[in-house]
Amino acid sequence: MATYTLRVKDRFEASHWLRSYRGKPEQIHGHSWQVEVVLESDALDDEGMGFDFVEIRRQLRSLASRFDHNDINSVPPFDTLSPTTEHLAHWFCHELRDLMPDAGVAEVTVWEGPDCSATYRP
Repeated sequence: MATYTLRVKDRFEASHWLRSYRGKPEQIHGHSWQVEVVLESDALDDEGMGFDFVEIRRQLRSLASRFDHNDINSVPPFDTLSPTTEHLAHWFCHELRDLMPDAGVAEVTVWEGPDCSATYRP
């Protein structure tokens, strides 16, 4: 069966620190973050789209804006959960799936810079 794969990205600037990095909290530092959501669709709608990029981007932007120019450690659930890239990928994926249950969110990749990322696939 044919499958369409769609990708939508967003960016935000934010600081964070890991709560027990190698046994002790690390210093606060910032990153230029990028989030990429991958959606899969087996069919197209009447317009010929698997999903509406505008709606996906709107939802992704609403989530990323919680962190933009902020300390991620101050934003729930990361006020108690260490804000690793892996935890952020998991969080974005489940938040998007809750906001768009029919969108076919297959995976989310969070980049904490140009060379390091974590991908979560539910």
